[in-house]
Amino acid sequence: MARVRNMMASMAFPAMLGLSVALVAGFFGTLHPAFDSFSHFRVHLAVLMALCALPLLATSFRLQAAAALVFALAAFATTSNALPRLWQVQADAKPANQIVYRLLQMNLRYDNPTPKKVLSLIGRTNPDVITLDEVSEMWTTELGYIASAYPYRILCPYPNGVFGVALLSRRPFVAGTEPFCERRGAMAIAKVDFGGSAVDVAAIHLSWPWPREQSWQIGELSQQLASLGETAIMAGDCNAVPWSAAVRRVASLGGLTVMPSAGPTWILLRLPDFLRRYAGLPIDQVFSKGGVVIHSASRLEDTGSDHLPVMVEFSLRPDDKKPNDEHETALAAVRQSGQTKS
Repeated sequence: MARVRNMMASMAFPAMLGLSVALVAGFFGTLHPAFDSFSHFRVHLAVLMALCALPLLATSFRLQAAAALVFALAAFATTSNALPRLWQVQADAKPANQIVYRLLQMNLRYDNPTPKKVLSLIGRTNPDVITLDEVSEMWTTELGYIASAYPYRILCPYPNGVFGVALLSRRPFVAGTEPFCERRGAMAIAKVDFGGSAVDVAAIHLSWPWPREQSWQIGELSQQLASLGETAIMAGDCNAVPWSAAVRRVASLGGLTVMPSAGPTWILLRLPDFLRRYAGLPIDQVFSKGGVVIHSASRLEDTGSDHLPVMVEFSLRPDDKKPNDEHETALAAVRQSGQTKS
């Protein structure tokens, strides 16, 4: 028995150390994007490190194992706003004297085999505005079928013809303004008229983290992010988790607040939807500022993409009511983020 225990310790201890190094690196993402790449897997690293530490509690490495468990729990706690809930959380009451609007965020998947599922979801949920990612040539045709329902639109092609973004709206663009495409098709911006209130609505799609070009791309988008008006809402596939340095950088450049996540939205397409909802990565983000008050966010059903759609409900604060602090626009979603559909 002692021999078996020693053999387990000889395997678990180096694994625990390796996982702890990766976990620590993720907290230093502002120093270099390579460190930030580890932050995206903070939940998974913390769970694995805890599993390695547990059997070591019965060995001579018990002190190191206990320290690892404390660190794993602390790291896990920093991700709590993005974790799926196994129970329903009571929502904050929607304002009785304000219109509640809906924004649907979807990464369509450039080669989605079931595009009609996407169009059916849009028809059933009837959102006011839609932000879309991975708008390939195929989707240009498919989205044409709902042109009468969403006549106000801008499609921004990506150089490879696959990873473009699009913004569709049932509500008109503000008179005298023109929607805008970032030159590489990674961001679309339009000033939308919500019952007389002008709101900048943006769709964004970031590349993969380091060693891919995500950090460089955020720098390239700095001017567009800074150009967003005083009241704005932006959504998209950031390929980055909400606690990452990349997402914080995007928010800082745009003067935006990151909405508490609706929960995991992405996993490899070949894996089951259940794993995506509970072990996937929460990389579809929503940002807001100014008069936008977000009430809720929920994940919808699978539509053939490797991402789940996210539905956001929000209203606009009257001009004469000033926010108490800069985070008020997203606070209403903190508890509601637990209403993710499972």
